[in-house]
Amino acid sequence: MENDEVEKILNEIGQILSEDKAYPLDNTLLFARLDYGMVGPSIFKNLGNHILYRSPDLDTLGYALLDLWEEQPEGRRWAEMEYLIKDGKFEAVFVYPDELDPEEEPMDRRTRIVRRYFGDKPIVYPQPGEE
Repeated sequence: MENDEVEKILNEIGQILSEDKAYPLDNTLLFARLDYGMVGPSIFKNLGNHILYRSPDLDTLGYALLDLWEEQPEGRRWAEMEYLIKDGKFEAVFVYPDELDPEEEPMDRRTRIVRRYFGDKPIVYPQPGEE
């Protein structure tokens, strides 16, 4: 899947994630689901004793994810991306539609993926108006 444009967009995504100065960039997980007409990014920060959800900026992150997704040939596009920043480097894992369990609820899957990276800790979501 690698090409220069894909690498450029993956780096751009890291830059967008680094704009959140309230918390360290290290140990940040972006979990994104994409399909035609749908971009669903979720950002999580491992803060030691808990995991914090951060609201994504859909204007910048949403378009970067869509650009990345559209770099793939139609019919071979991924459905989810797990993008982890750790020790100053990023790793991106792409999950294709045929690898997903159609019986698993999307929110349950997201929680399972986050815990796979950060462990079985409480996930803290901000109250309305907090972020």
